Amino acid sequence: MVKKEENKTEKEKKKSIEQNKSNKKDNIKSSTKKKATKPKKEKQQKNHFMKDVKNELKKVRWPLKKEMITYSIATLVFIIILGLFFVATDLIIAGIRMVFV
Repeated sequence: MVKKEENKTEKEKKKSIEQNKSNKKDNIKSSTKKKATKPKKEKQQKNHFMKDVKNELKKVRWPLKKEMITYSIATLVFIIILGLFFVATDLIIAGIRMVFV
C-alpha cells in the first residue's frame, strides 16, 4: 500500500514537472507573440489618445473676438504697471545705495 502511494506521488511529481516545462514553452511562445503585436497596440493607443484630444477640444468654449481683445488689453496694461513698479523700485534702491555707500 505504501509503495502504491509512493508511486502515485512520483507520478504526480513527474506530471507537475512536465506541466511546468510545457507552461514555460507556452510562455516563451506567448512572449514572442506579444512582442510582435506591441507596435499595433501602441498605434491603437496613439489613435485613441488623438480621438480623446479631439473630443475634449470640442468641449472647450473658445473666447469671442471681442473677449480676446479685452483680455489682451488687460494683460498689456498689467504688464506696463508691473514694469513701472519695478523700474521705480530699482531707482529708489539705487538712490538709497548712492546716499549710504
